[in-house]
Amino acid sequence: MTYIIPKEKIQINETAFRFQGAEYGDVPASFFWVFTKPGRGPGLHVHPYAEVFVMQHGEATFTIGSETHVVHGGEIVVAPPNTPHKFINTGDEPLQILSIHPNKEVVQQFLED
Repeated sequence: MTYIIPKEKIQINETAFRFQGAEYGDVPASFFWVFTKPGRGPGLHVHPYAEVFVMQHGEATFTIGSETHVVHGGEIVVAPPNTPHKFINTGDEPLQILSIHPNKEVVQQFLED
């Protein structure tokens, strides 16, 4: 079966969209597509799998384990499985990121708010 999904159908808040592969033919991948405002980002969290961030536009500061990296649109970041990570938009414009989860559902545990 072919699925054409309008982004509004997967919108979870004012700046984020979540695709869960389990809801669309049990696809073994999920993702967040986010448009994060300056100064914002998710709290520290972990996944039992690697998470791949495709930086589409803007600047973010990532904390992955004990490392901190400033990344920009056009770069890719990989957070290893079971490694605490977070990012914050440290630019002055909306940050656009696609974060890929190689699992049919997003599985995450937040370690801070």
